[in-house]
Parts: sequence; C-alpha cells; structure tokens
Amino acid sequence: MNDFFLNSTQYERLWDGTLVTLQVLALSFMLGIVLSVGFGVARLSERVAVRAAALVYVEVARGISSIVLLFWMAFALPILLGFDQPSRLLMGSVALGLNMGGYGAEIVRGAIQSVPKGQTEASIALNLTPTQRIRHIVLPQAMPVILPPMGNLTIEILKGTALVSLIGLSDLTFEVSKLRVNRTISDDPVSIPILFLNALIIYFVLAQIIALLFRLAERRVNAGFEQRSGRTAVELSAPTAGVTG
Repeated sequence: MNDFFLNSTQYERLWDGTLVTLQVLALSFMLGIVLSVGFGVARLSERVAVRAAALVYVEVARGISSIVLLFWMAFALPILLGFDQPSRLLMGSVALGLNMGGYGAEIVRGAIQSVPKGQTEASIALNLTPTQRIRHIVLPQAMPVILPPMGNLTIEILKGTALVSLIGLSDLTFEVSKLRVNRTISDDPVSIPILFLNALIIYFVLAQIIALLFRLAERRVNAGFEQRSGRTAVELSAPTAGVTG
C-alpha cells in the first residue's frame, strides 16, 4: 500500500459509505425542516394548547440523548409497533430529523419574532389569513435570519450521521470501522491514520459544500429582499412625485 493513499477497493467502500451518509442527511434534513417550520410557527400560536404541545416537543427533542433516541427508533419502537425488519436507514433518519426539528424550531421562532410587528399588523389590515401572513409576509422576511443558523445546524446533523453506524447502517463511519479491523489495514501501522484522515477529509468537504449552498441561498434571499424593498420604495414615492409635478 502507498504511504499516502488507500487502494481502489477501499476507496470504493468509503464512497459507498459516503452515499449512505448523504441519504441519511437528506432524509433527516427534509424531516427536520418540516418539523422546524411547523413547530416554530406553532410556538407562536394564539392557541395555548398548540403552544404547549410545540413547547413539549421542542424541549423533549433538545433534551434527550441523540444516541438513546436513535436506539429507541431502531430497536424499541419497531418492537412496540410489531415491525420485524424495519429500515435502519429510515429509522436513523427519523431520529436525526426529530433532533434537528427541536433545535430548528427555536431558530424559526426567533427569526419570526425578529420581523417587525408592523408587518403582521399590515397583513391583518389586508385581511390575510394566518397561513397567508406566515407564508407571504413573515417567513420571507425571516429567511435571512433563519438561513445562517440553519446551515450550522445542518452541518451538525451531517456530523451526527456518524451515529447511525451504531445501529449497523453502512455509512461512512461504519465502513471506516470495518476497514480498520481488516487485515491489510491493521497490519500496516501507517494505514490506520491514513484511513481516518481520508474520512476526516470527506466529512470536511461535505461540510464545506453545505456551507457554500447555504451562503448561496443567503445571497439569493438577500438579493430578492432588497429587490422587493426597492420596488416598494418606488411604488410609495410615485404618487408623491405625481403630485409634486
């Protein structure tokens, strides 16, 4: 083996593990976003019961151990529901998504509260329904506040995907662990550090890609917000210009 590189078979196993990691990340991210928005909005509901239910979910999701939740989803819940062979990919993704939703809901709640109250009052004056207010007025203005911490949270979930190796899912960490005990690796003192260095590089590259995507999303949202603000300013000044002329 070369002192700085693994062989093609080992890289292929790392690639297969990376694909599983990306699948877990994608599924948990989609679930986490839905839960973040849903419970973040519910935390500000006018109904006490809705606020209380959302608060319970947020505190439970943030307060319990991610590993225990993962084991519960993978081993305990299937027994209670009578599933013989549940999808470990699905169960692991749901566990991470539930965890992400708890933290993401607080991000969304704080971002919504940062929107000036005058915007909500104006939308009420226009007879918009609560759903329309959230969708068309509040959330678009809250997005610049939501995206940076949500990007950080997504990177944390990426790193948390390593936990699914504990339930036997063949993600990147699982494949690294298997390669570590392989004879061709364990007999070479240089191979194990190189193996883990490759894994670190893969996680780092994935994290940088996520950070880049969120930065691009931030720029697009900010540009769109500035464009809408400019149009609004022109529309407001147009009548005044007409009167002056």
